Amino acid sequence: MEFPEARLLVFAKAPMPGQVKTRLAGRIGKRGAAELYKTMVRRTLRMLKEAQLAPVELWCVPDIKHGFFAACRRDYGIKLRVQRGSDLGQRMDHALSSALSECPYAPLIGGDCVSLKAADLRFALTALATGREAVLGPAEDGGYVLIGLRRPCPALFRGIAWGGAQVLTATRQRLRQAGLDWVELESRWDVDRPADVRRLRHWIPRTM
Repeated sequence: MEFPEARLLVFAKAPMPGQVKTRLAGRIGKRGAAELYKTMVRRTLRMLKEAQLAPVELWCVPDIKHGFFAACRRDYGIKLRVQRGSDLGQRMDHALSSALSECPYAPLIGGDCVSLKAADLRFALTALATGREAVLGPAEDGGYVLIGLRRPCPALFRGIAWGGAQVLTATRQRLRQAGLDWVELESRWDVDRPADVRRLRHWIPRTM
């Protein structure tokens, strides 16, 4: 393992139909969206297991009771933890603050960010290990697919309209205001809209 002192935090929701990837349900149905979500999370966890970069924690919502999470723990040798907070910002802040109380640095990603590669995670971990205070992975839709820190910074996660096109811009502003020395990955993409499903079908065969 290249960064045994770090933690890799992966966010995931219980894959219940109608609760995940809801913007895709009109195209592939609620069950189809849930199955696609499970496939993407498993793809991410398999990539991390094969890369052996750092210990992986799967941060789950609403809890760790869903059978999918138990299967992921069994299949990928990961630790399960529960997300806490009333919105995404609070949950990310809590997860990073908890991890950073136990390790010197940690990146956080979404389990369904299939465009992230092992090389991206290695870049982020290397940046943090060599002294960068933060690392950010921009997304093409104006959000981000990765954020990593060396110390908690709650201000990064407050007062942001999550899911909007200004998340990345607002986060950069907060990084500047906090005086953090950060570096960014190349821009990546999420699977949130029907057009992204077509893109995914071309992407997965090359990366599985």
